Amino acid sequence: MKNKVSLFKRIIVLLLVGQSSIACAQKINQKVYIIEYEVLKTQKALIKKGDKKAIENYNKLIIKADNLLNVDGFTVVNKTGVPPSISKHDYMSIGPYWWPNPKTDDGLPYIRKDGEINPETRNNFTDYVEKDNFFSAVKTLKNAFYLSNDKKYALKNLEFISKWFINNDTKMNPNVNYGQSIPGKNNGRCFGIIEFGGLTGIIEFLELARHKNILSKEIENGMFNWFTAYANWLQNSKLGKEEATRKNNHATHYDVQLLSILVYLNKIEEVKNYLSTTTKARIFNQIEPDGSQPLELARTKSFSYSVMNLHGFLELAILGKKVGVDLWGMESEDGRSIKKGYEFMLPYVIKEKEWKYKQIKDKKHSKEKLIADLKKARKLFKEDAFDVTLEKLNKK
Repeated sequence: MKNKVSLFKRIIVLLLVGQSSIACAQKINQKVYIIEYEVLKTQKALIKKGDKKAIENYNKLIIKADNLLNVDGFTVVNKTGVPPSISKHDYMSIGPYWWPNPKTDDGLPYIRKDGEINPETRNNFTDYVEKDNFFSAVKTLKNAFYLSNDKKYALKNLEFISKWFINNDTKMNPNVNYGQSIPGKNNGRCFGIIEFGGLTGIIEFLELARHKNILSKEIENGMFNWFTAYANWLQNSKLGKEEATRKNNHATHYDVQLLSILVYLNKIEEVKNYLSTTTKARIFNQIEPDGSQPLELARTKSFSYSVMNLHGFLELAILGKKVGVDLWGMESEDGRSIKKGYEFMLPYVIKEKEWKYKQIKDKKHSKEKLIADLKKARKLFKEDAFDVTLEKLNKK
């Protein structure tokens, strides 16, 4: 009898251990997504509820999306310029703050005017404008597809993505070797990598398309291969390695870009390790104990760059939350943290203090972005340190 009871107990234990292991495995294998479904669900709920502003924005979105249905597509081979590689499949751009040299007959080498964009860098000689239009189009069609449930927007997006990344005649090679060049000085710099922050929008749409069962194996495999090659370039090329060692917003946004791609490639352990070491070190190196960011404050658009860098850190904290790494709660022994960075900005948002650093452009857009980030942090991390500021802003 004792043997039977003992056997029964062992069976129960084995079953419990088995169930625990299955639950553990399911948790480990749970898919991590870049796309923020909650944001889209909230927008959809407001539209269904008849919210006037939400409906107005939705109608504008659909008009914009419908116009894109008549667009042939976007590709790096459309530029009039030719990269040093002689292949139009290579992306190329010119550093935005570099201008013709007034002291030389040919304008070479170009000289730097920080914060002042040279219009020459924003035409069809390079790929910059085409790339921006492509990323914007994908975002518009992604949102239109989700909110309307109309497949035509998703199918058009798949056309656009195939043309930019996969089709042999029009695809972009997976590198940014010739980004942000300086005429008369070099053919490309590591700083061009930041121009591809919009790749996260591509990932979001691909995740949505797969979720809705409209992503073909051909495109899924093609994009997996492209992202694999591009991630390899980011991590192992001379320019990629150089960008990873920057001390300012470039390194922060390099992390956002690389880690978003690694999540798409399902390299979750690699992402967790990177966030816990490299990204953690960036936070403590870039943000002072009082929350200031010296390298961003040194710029001619110091408010804008401070907000931009914090936004990158917030994106990384959100990514960390998804994979189980608490970046938001991390604080150095002397008080450096992402939260402290945002707290530094609070008095300037509600005009308790005047911004004493250089800012040659209007702060309006950056201020709106900062407020949106404060609200997002409040919701996602249950952060109440910004409540007084947000209350004061609501009363205005």
